[in-house]
Amino acid sequence: MTTQIELVGVNKHYGAFHALKNINLSIAKGTFVALVGPSGCGKSTLLRSLAGLESISEGDLKIAGELMNNVPPRKRDVAMVFQSYALYPHMTVEQNLTYSLRIRGVAKTEAKKAAEDVAATTGLSHLLKRYPRELSGGQRQRVAMSRAIIRHPKAFLFDEPLSNLDAALRVHMRKEIRALHDRLHATSVYVTHDQIEAMTMADHVVVMRDGVIEQQGRPLDLYDTPANKFVAGFIGSPAMNFIPAIVGEGSESLTLDFGALKHKVAISSKLQPGRKVTAGIRPEHIGITSQGQGTFDVPVAVVESTGSSTFITAATRPELTVVETGRGNTRAGDIIGVRVDLEKLHLFDETSGVRI
Repeated sequence: MTTQIELVGVNKHYGAFHALKNINLSIAKGTFVALVGPSGCGKSTLLRSLAGLESISEGDLKIAGELMNNVPPRKRDVAMVFQSYALYPHMTVEQNLTYSLRIRGVAKTEAKKAAEDVAATTGLSHLLKRYPRELSGGQRQRVAMSRAIIRHPKAFLFDEPLSNLDAALRVHMRKEIRALHDRLHATSVYVTHDQIEAMTMADHVVVMRDGVIEQQGRPLDLYDTPANKFVAGFIGSPAMNFIPAIVGEGSESLTLDFGALKHKVAISSKLQPGRKVTAGIRPEHIGITSQGQGTFDVPVAVVESTGSSTFITAATRPELTVVETGRGNTRAGDIIGVRVDLEKLHLFDETSGVRI
């Protein structure tokens, strides 16, 4: 596939602060890429660098094969959709859509036709004469996306575009954005702190922390084989359980350390006896059974039901979270057996956090 965006050895410094550290990223044409990570990880700085709103300190940035290091934003042929919508309040929807065309000298009738065509695609035809103040949050976001689409850019850049919307509208809009991406055969780079958005929308997910790419790849590859403890804990909801552990004398057993409770389990890995590790297991890979019938028993602290699923938190240190399909009969204070799917157990180095 043709590479549409390429970053090689990109660094960004703000004085002594190193915001982006040796970023290497290649985005194929037509791909939807999500940049995800906690606040301050550098994902928005990376997006703004692509747009030209931030200058990179070192490295090369190419769009459609052309070096963009010193090219101003208006000449990069990318369109950015902001969290705040950034609409002109004194202009109608139609005027907002056609603004970029009009300043480029496109004829009024041609710009009007382009706005009508884009509005028909995004469901805004009946709103063209309204002002932003007369629109809902979802409608404003749709206008912001339409304003980007009308330019037919080389790439769409989304900076947390759904964070101002309520939960139900977020779900609806993320489906709309992905459907638009597929219809337009666009190249999209989408910044979010919400790993559910990243997992459900993207072809390729880039997990960042402290200005570094921790791991990148297909969403389910990151879920199944996280490179380190950070990625394992960030991808997946509820988050992966992490338990301190030590390798047994036979090297094929592991003692899980819950403080006062310690449980020995069998493992297939042959590790050095006595080695301290962190064991990771996802909540959905733990089943519930009767007391004494599972891998080990735990006391129940909290039970939370959503109707379709039940989240059970054990009164252990560290806490152990289990997801049960349906409503179940477990109550706080019960002693239950948990059956750990040991084939799905992840092991991480205690010091570095790297997957073993």
